[in-house]
Amino acid sequence: MKRLLLTAVALAALSAGAVAKDFKPAVIYDMGGKNDKSFNEAAYNGAQKFKKETGVDFRDFEIANDAQREQALRRFARDGDNPIVVVGFSWANAIQSVAPKYPDTDFVIIDATVDAKNVRSVTFAEPEGSYLAGIMAAMASKTHTVGFIGGMDVPLIRKFECGYIGGVKHADKDAKVLTAMTGTTPDAWNDPVKAGEIAKSQMDQSADVIYAAAGGSGTGVLQATADASKLAIGVDSNQNYMQPGHVLTSMVKRVDVAVEQAFKDEQQAVKDDGKSFKTGEQHLGLADNGVGVVFDKYNKDLVTDKMKQAVEEAKQKIISGDIKVHDYLTDDSCPYQSS
Repeated sequence: MKRLLLTAVALAALSAGAVAKDFKPAVIYDMGGKNDKSFNEAAYNGAQKFKKETGVDFRDFEIANDAQREQALRRFARDGDNPIVVVGFSWANAIQSVAPKYPDTDFVIIDATVDAKNVRSVTFAEPEGSYLAGIMAAMASKTHTVGFIGGMDVPLIRKFECGYIGGVKHADKDAKVLTAMTGTTPDAWNDPVKAGEIAKSQMDQSADVIYAAAGGSGTGVLQATADASKLAIGVDSNQNYMQPGHVLTSMVKRVDVAVEQAFKDEQQAVKDDGKSFKTGEQHLGLADNGVGVVFDKYNKDLVTDKMKQAVEEAKQKIISGDIKVHDYLTDDSCPYQSS
């Protein structure tokens, strides 16, 4: 009897160990790394928040080039990491290739849609948040000329650009919007020097508010505008603190929430034997607090009550459908005039 009891205890311990082992959360970042102060860092912050709240650590990795994507995914899957969250649309091909080969592993991709049974695809309504940023830019501008600097020239960043132009024109139909991209390769996400030079060029053309949707390159825009006593708009993470008094607002994408929620959902699925991790498409917009603009102590002296009111009114109209913000991914012509 004693032997049977010991055997039962041992089996229970092994079983508990197997269940715990099935939950090994991981994040693999995009180019630019987890300290880019923007998109990747938002994912890192979400994972860190989960760790702080639950005491469960996570594994992460920063790729150095595109060739590492599939290799890293396979290694993490082979090691039993679950779920594996990848940050950025550039992971789509690697996920499409690797996920079907590891059907018992759950994958999450941020900013792209991959059709696979074990993949959660999280996308955001960037044009909606950028529209609100555009309203603020137009209302803050004294020259009726504002700028937009994107990172890599891809449709996703054109979504930001088009939504921003729409918001600018909503607030000031005669405003001029100068636009540029930092580059056409992944290096465009991590070139603050070039982004800063583009910002200087736009300021030479009278732009006094510049929206930087450029990942790590955006720090160059924030620095250049602060040096010139102009205004910038941050992106993805709240960047208001980086140049206090010179960052009008930040258009945040709650990548942190998406990562944290993925970890929580997988943890719960493992605890509840037989419960499935929800995969498929998940689209987050203003109505879900998935995107938005930030008001805090760092920009309180830059934002007027009139500006806040205009943003709130537009937000509610977008949510209700009274304002339809153009999505560049559904139609790659932006209907708003940029000049």
